[in-house]
Formats: sequence, C-alpha cells, structure tokens
Amino acid sequence: MKFTPQSFRAWERRNITLLGMSGVGKTYISGLLRRHDWFHFSGDYRIGTRYLDEPILDLIKQQAMTVPFLKELLRNDWIDIRNNIKIEDLGPVLSFVGKLGDPDHAGLSLPEFSQRQALYREAEIAAMRDVPEFIRKAREIYGYAHFVNDVGGSLCELEDDSVIELLAEHTLILYIQVTTREEEDTLIRRAQSDPKPLYYRPAFLAEHLPVYMAEKGVEFVAQIVPDDFTRWVFPRLFHSRVPRYEAIAGPHGYTVTSQEVARVRNEADFLDLVEAAIARKR
Repeated sequence: MKFTPQSFRAWERRNITLLGMSGVGKTYISGLLRRHDWFHFSGDYRIGTRYLDEPILDLIKQQAMTVPFLKELLRNDWIDIRNNIKIEDLGPVLSFVGKLGDPDHAGLSLPEFSQRQALYREAEIAAMRDVPEFIRKAREIYGYAHFVNDVGGSLCELEDDSVIELLAEHTLILYIQVTTREEEDTLIRRAQSDPKPLYYRPAFLAEHLPVYMAEKGVEFVAQIVPDDFTRWVFPRLFHSRVPRYEAIAGPHGYTVTSQEVARVRNEADFLDLVEAAIARKR
C-alpha cells in the first residue's frame, strides 16, 4: 500500500506489517497497539498453532514413546498431549526448528535439520497468505478497527515474491531498521548469549556451514556443538538479512529506525512515526 501523509492520516481501518530483525521492537509495538483496538496477528504464533502443530506434536510423542511408562499411556489413549504456544512464548516452535549438530547436545543431523527448515519455510509462507483473511476476521468477527502483522525475522529469507506482494497489497509494510553499530552489537550479543534456533536459506547454510567446519577443524556435522555454530553464524546471518529487508522496504514499504521505535510510548506516537516515515520517503 502506498500513502501520502494525508491519506495515511485519513485511513480509518489501518493494516500494518512490521518487518525487521528479531529484537528491534516489532512485538513491543504490537503489544502496545493491542491495547488500542488493534488485532495482533503473530506470524510465528500462527505457524505453531496451525501449520506446525501436528509435526510438533508428532515430535513430542516420538520422544515420549521412548519412555516405557508414557508409551503405555499413549498407546492406550490414557493421556493426551497438546501444545501450549503463546504469542510471548513460542518455545514449541523453536524446539521443533532445532539446531544443527551433535545429537548428544540436542543437535540434529543435516538431513533432519534441513527437513524441519523446509517445513518451517512452508509454514511461514502459509501463515503470511492467511493475512488478508485474518484482516477480514479481525473486523467482522472480533470487531477490531485496526490490524498489525508481527512477522518473524526470517520473512526476508523466504524467496517468494508473491508473499511480499500480497502483504504490500493488503498492508502498509513498515521496516524497523538498525542504524547504529552499538545497536547492531547489542542485538548480536543478545542472540549469542542465548542462542535460539534459526531459519536459514538453503543457499546461506550451504555457503557458511563448510566455512565453519573448516575454521573449527570439524569433519562431521555430528561433531558440531549446536550453540557454538549458532553463535558463530548469527552475525553473518544478521548482515545477510539487512539488504534483503531493504529490498522489500524500498519498493514496497516505509522505513523507521529502531531508535525511533524505542521512543514510542502510545498509539499516537506510533502513528506520528509512520506518518513521518511516509513523508521522508516522498
């Protein structure tokens, strides 16, 4: 969607997609807007509760079946297992994605890791294609005036132009950009201090995995310490994603900085910031 500051100000039912690296303030803004009659659509929550729900449960049940006591309960349908995914806690989704490396450190083999990565990509594409329908549901079923799409940091990795075009058709895309070296270092340190499972484009992983293994003197994937690889690769992933975000925001959206987002305290602040971003682009 394209706007002038005046047309944005007059837009009665706003639909906004927040784009950017994890940690730049997307969920902060979404939570703030949720308190002001905005429907909060979390891409990762939709992925976990709809598109990866069964694979996640299958993984849990597979592990439970290795415990004789739980195996008997499951086979006799005496217990039930379900996910308890929350917008603020996407643990089951992250556990499913997993990390590459030594199985003794909860790592996955390359074929298993690649399969889960592919399933996650398909799920994220499907979740983003649900956005127009959820915009309708937000209005007609739940009575929300506005809609905010809180997308995962990997949206720029999907390599599916139709997803971006769909979001641009139905929402204003707002890219939250990291502009200072200090902020960049903070995000990288935070990610490295608590390594989380990540999605990698197949070409990115194929390029960087051999480099890591050569640097560390690792001969087999099963020898990789999962957290060590995640810490090593994250800065490279960060820098590879920046031009991809910019390639989306350039033709399809508007850009604000994470510093500007950090100063937002209420809905009015946020709307003023978006209007300023529109004016800057024009």
